[in-house]
Amino acid sequence: MQAWHTAATRLTAYIEAHIGENPSLIDMAREVGYSPTYCSMIFHCVRGMTIRNYIAARRLSLAAIKLRDSREPVVQIALECGFSSQTALTRAFQSAFGVTPGRYRRRPVPLPLQIRLIPRSEMRMEGAITMNDIISTDVHTEYIPAHQYLGAFRRTETKNGPIWPGHDCDLLCGIIESLPDKDMIVTGYTAGWDNTQGQRSYFFGSGIDAEAKDVAIPEGFELRSIPASYYLVFACPPFKYPEENAAAMGRVERLAWSFDPTPLGLAWNEDVCLCYQRHSPEILGYQVLRPVRKIR
Repeated sequence: MQAWHTAATRLTAYIEAHIGENPSLIDMAREVGYSPTYCSMIFHCVRGMTIRNYIAARRLSLAAIKLRDSREPVVQIALECGFSSQTALTRAFQSAFGVTPGRYRRRPVPLPLQIRLIPRSEMRMEGAITMNDIISTDVHTEYIPAHQYLGAFRRTETKNGPIWPGHDCDLLCGIIESLPDKDMIVTGYTAGWDNTQGQRSYFFGSGIDAEAKDVAIPEGFELRSIPASYYLVFACPPFKYPEENAAAMGRVERLAWSFDPTPLGLAWNEDVCLCYQRHSPEILGYQVLRPVRKIR
């Protein structure tokens, strides 16, 4: 099975490097040293989709991002993303998203984009600190100004499939990738726990520009206004993924959920603010952010 994952990783990397071209299955097979038929089977088993469907979805997603963020002519975007013509892009785009490229450019709306499948080798960090090197999890404070947050807070059946925080990350990430007003105030992609109703539940989403108006809310998502607050940040440094992921997350979360802030003159502020999660093993590490307020 490890050999399959290695082959799927190399196939994914090859596709991403040649996404604007027309990579043939024979070329991909030559890259990994297997037959074309075997490559197709491996990719489908490991990635859960066919090579053809992945390439088509990634091309449309890259085209959508270019339409949203650049002023390049549509025909140029079509060719750069591997389509034979503007007509071919328009036909595929409308079939997949129900809107033409021109109309989407004029008014971007949330779309279920296909995120890039990250090769496992890119999730590792040479010389990363191991969990055995960490004596204690770091705790520090961070101030996050008032902001908007667009997230999926509960399981919802949508036209693109079920939105289920923690279980359908690819669909959620694809929709968030299409949003035009993302704000890095928390982090690009994030998740966390909602305790505003007295019961902790998991969510997934992204910060939104505080000044953004008339935000298009995707099906299955909810837009909330979050007041400014200080947060206690429970963190560990970068670690090896996936080998040390469970240990890292477990150690941070055990401390975060058992921590008593009252000796610091603080109380939890979770009745009005969200708890956030930052998970970037190879760059940031793992963090849990819990909002606090001063005890009067």
